[in-house]
Amino acid sequence: MTYTNFTVDTDADGIALVTWNMPDRSMNVFTEEVMNELDKIIDQVVADAGIKGAVITSGKDSFSGGADLTMLQKMLTVFAKEKGKDPEKAAKLLFDNAGRMGALWRKLETSGKPWVSAINGTCMGGAFELSLACHGRVAADSDKVKMALPEVKVGIFPGAGGTQRVPRLTDQQQALQMLTTGQNLSAQKAKAMGLVHEVAEPSKLIDTAKAMIKNGLKAVQPWDEKGFKLPGGQIYSPAGFNLWPPAIAILRRETYGNYPAAAAILKCVYEGLLVPFDTGLRIEQRYFTEIMQSKEAAAMIRSLFVSLQELNKGARRPAGVPETRFKKVGILGAGFMGAGIAFVTAKAGIQVVLLDRDMASAEKGKAHSDSLISDQVKKGRVKPEEKETLLSLITPTADYADLAGCDLVVEAVFEDSAVKKATTEQAEAVLKSSAIFASNTSTIPITALAKNSARPKNFVGIHFFSPVDKMMLVEIILGKKTGDKALATAIDFVRAIKKTPIVVNDTRGFYVNRCVLRYMSEAYKMLIEGVPAPMIENAAKAAGMPVGPLALTDETAIDLAQKIMKQTIRDLGDKAVDPKQMALINTLVDTHGRFGRKNGKGFYDYPAKPAKKKLWPGLKDLYSQLKPEKVDYEELQRRLLVTIALEAARVMEEGIVTDPREADVGSILAFGFAPFTGGALSYIDGIGAKEFVKIAKGLQKKYGAEFKAPKLLLDLAEKGETFYQRFDPYAKGDVKKAA
Repeated sequence: MTYTNFTVDTDADGIALVTWNMPDRSMNVFTEEVMNELDKIIDQVVADAGIKGAVITSGKDSFSGGADLTMLQKMLTVFAKEKGKDPEKAAKLLFDNAGRMGALWRKLETSGKPWVSAINGTCMGGAFELSLACHGRVAADSDKVKMALPEVKVGIFPGAGGTQRVPRLTDQQQALQMLTTGQNLSAQKAKAMGLVHEVAEPSKLIDTAKAMIKNGLKAVQPWDEKGFKLPGGQIYSPAGFNLWPPAIAILRRETYGNYPAAAAILKCVYEGLLVPFDTGLRIEQRYFTEIMQSKEAAAMIRSLFVSLQELNKGARRPAGVPETRFKKVGILGAGFMGAGIAFVTAKAGIQVVLLDRDMASAEKGKAHSDSLISDQVKKGRVKPEEKETLLSLITPTADYADLAGCDLVVEAVFEDSAVKKATTEQAEAVLKSSAIFASNTSTIPITALAKNSARPKNFVGIHFFSPVDKMMLVEIILGKKTGDKALATAIDFVRAIKKTPIVVNDTRGFYVNRCVLRYMSEAYKMLIEGVPAPMIENAAKAAGMPVGPLALTDETAIDLAQKIMKQTIRDLGDKAVDPKQMALINTLVDTHGRFGRKNGKGFYDYPAKPAKKKLWPGLKDLYSQLKPEKVDYEELQRRLLVTIALEAARVMEEGIVTDPREADVGSILAFGFAPFTGGALSYIDGIGAKEFVKIAKGLQKKYGAEFKAPKLLLDLAEKGETFYQRFDPYAKGDVKKAA
């Protein structure tokens, strides 16, 4: 038989090699067609008496990225349509569809013939569940091999047997850790956990897999044999009693109950291990069906998988502009930010010219890359020779002439208009006419900076976040005269360094900083009201934020917050900043010398390691403290999320961001806006515009004008629309330049 996505070749020993190699795809993924073909291949292997067993592997560098989640979106769309007609029938349809993959893997493992998975690279989600259903698993001894069940990161969980097979192969503690965090496993780690049988040299991977079958591999899984015992003991055992109560408490501490899928994993494992395997699969299928109907799953799948992938593929890139392949990039300014940009650029294999006012400063900037890559070598994440390659790509210099031949120059000098003007003029004097000039600025409008350029069409903003090597989002800012080529080149660069681009029109603070400053400002207001600082920080985390607003201010520096406030007053007048908040920041900086983490004291005290940071006790002396029982804790949570979401809505109303995907993905990647909501706009859509406006009006009455809903939101509420309906990113295709 012939297949579109697979080839099946049987050798002289009667072992079928099933090679998965989807045409026109860079990575194998599960689609309806793929599963239908696998179903037929299982039948073929079973029916052919000449086949003793089968090895399944990939014809690509990676094994598989797992399920195509757009398939899950389609499943939910069908469910939503059917639900209106017949809710019971719709639920049954969703249940049956949710169990399709799990049933297929069960068919494979009970087929009566041995199967071995030969894992040659990335093996994620449903692909790893397929591998776990095989009777033998061999992984290549390569850095390319990463195995994981990462579904919890997009609001669902491994629903094709993962919650049942993993805890039957390894101890329950490691199983829960892997399943609830979606952690990546190396080949060696997976072997140590008992999830992989052998690790082989890449060139011997298939031979090793075939040898397992030749050597008499059983075509029966351990849990299907009589007398099977769980690794690490039963649920009701001393080991189980020591594990489960703390596991439930830890999950609650880490998630605050915001992630239904994580809680469902614990239920699946706990309940599933008390019953026979097939019953466990039905339990898993039931919970998976329930989670698939949650608003958290819908929002997270959309933002953290579908939208994220689309943006990473250049959804906002102008059509018809040839792609730029970067050979040489210039970085102006070798300070912390410029040095970080140089590092990620060199890591992408691009030659970097790192320029500063003198060689000593430029060399210091290169030393930052040396430090970062050396740390990765120590941790075994990269090889020593990769360090040498990366450092060889960075050329420190104080001579602008060395910028000749650069495709792109990124300016990351001090936030001073005069300094940026001089830098731009000196760089453009040696750049080729087609080169793009980008400014990494967080405060100065791009349109104003572009006036320093002799070719404003080639001038664009590329706003990185600190630390550059860890932060995955980059804002691309359009000046009034920025051309399509500059925008396309900026997107190409951000994609080349493996970060996610969002396109933003020019405004003070752009998108991310406008939202973040609202978050911090609301915390300052709470402090002034007398809300105890621990309640503010804990409320933020309970709301789903990874870092409390006071801790975030410390990370970015309190004296920077002071500078931003003072600049805002100079530019927009005294009324632009709350005088009480200005007084709070001045007290911290000027009276107490508390600048943030950088000088070891801010809203928190930062003692020497290993001691942990603690909130500064002096905070409670600045304002009369409310008794905790007098504070509405849930309202604190609501205030912190609503103030950010309202600012995101204002940004959409002003046309600063025009695509809801970018607003949502940007809010999660830049400052961790409660990921379970799907992002700032999805948070509003999830509540419903009408109900959200009602909440905002209630907060406005109690706390002030910053909770006033913009006209756009009032209009959405009146017409019963969502942001994704009003600003449909697919109405004219994926590519849509900011207007």
